[in-house]
Amino acid sequence: MTDLVQEFRKFMVLSAALLAVLFGALNEVRAELLVCNQSLDILNVSLGYEETGEFQTEGWWSVGANRCSEVIREPLGSRYYYIYAEDVFGQPVLAGDVSACVDVAKFFIRGTEECWVRGHRAVEFLEVDTQSQQRWTVFLRSFD
Repeated sequence: MTDLVQEFRKFMVLSAALLAVLFGALNEVRAELLVCNQSLDILNVSLGYEETGEFQTEGWWSVGANRCSEVIREPLGSRYYYIYAEDVFGQPVLAGDVSACVDVAKFFIRGTEECWVRGHRAVEFLEVDTQSQQRWTVFLRSFD
């Protein structure tokens, strides 16, 4: 009977270790800023934020219809983030009021001035107030 008890204890220890590894892995891939597309179109999304006193933008994340995309994978450090989304034809799908630069291909741009002169285009980003939370989800809905 003691052999059975020892085997059961080994099983429990291994099970606990496996669960710890699984939970650790899940925590590592959890998105801190998630953008969910609730429309029927594929959307291309870019992100704006302020870091070290300078506004910067980066993109693109493609978000399929009724899908989500992890945009930031670490706890959010700012209260405000800025989202710009367009459909596959390049038409904006959000009404924003913060002008910043984007590019055609994958990009990282510092500053918001003279987008055209620097070879970029100026678009209007929508301000997202995360209320200083460490995790936030933005839902993009149909744009009729």
